[in-house]
Amino acid sequence: MHFNAYGGNGAALAAALVNATDFTPGAVEAMLTEHRLLRTAVTVEQAGELRAWARRLAPVFGESDQELQIKLVNELLDVTASKPYVSAHDGREPHLHFFSIDADIVSRARDTSAGGLAMAMCFAGGGRLGRCGRDGCEIVYVDTSRNGRRRFCSPACANRVNVAAHRARKLAT
Repeated sequence: MHFNAYGGNGAALAAALVNATDFTPGAVEAMLTEHRLLRTAVTVEQAGELRAWARRLAPVFGESDQELQIKLVNELLDVTASKPYVSAHDGREPHLHFFSIDADIVSRARDTSAGGLAMAMCFAGGGRLGRCGRDGCEIVYVDTSRNGRRRFCSPACANRVNVAAHRARKLAT
């Protein structure tokens, strides 16, 4: 599944925030830079705000009730200052921005992640916002696979589940 680069980037940022365990300013700045946000310097307080935002993003991933998932995304959009607009800066193709370029980094990260989740809902029905299917693993992901059937956060988790199932079958026989 190919999301447009900006919407997919926003959904990927949302997943990264939810999966983050280190919310020190340096770690948050690196994450925001990795997800192509500009001017990513954050204070300890701003890093804490993004940790709280990540907790609000988390329930969207893996939610099987589409009506509830839509409600959760709309609640996220309600608290952002997002006003989408089209831009073609720096020689790039026209693309959507979800935030004012003058906004602070916390607002830009919130607007980008909520907007990305909204685009994932609209263009992929939300089923591509997953949570790892291995018991005990809480990693979330954006499923960009061709067939949209991803169930695990990584091959390692898939292998653990498959090996356990194989061993259980062997014991049963």
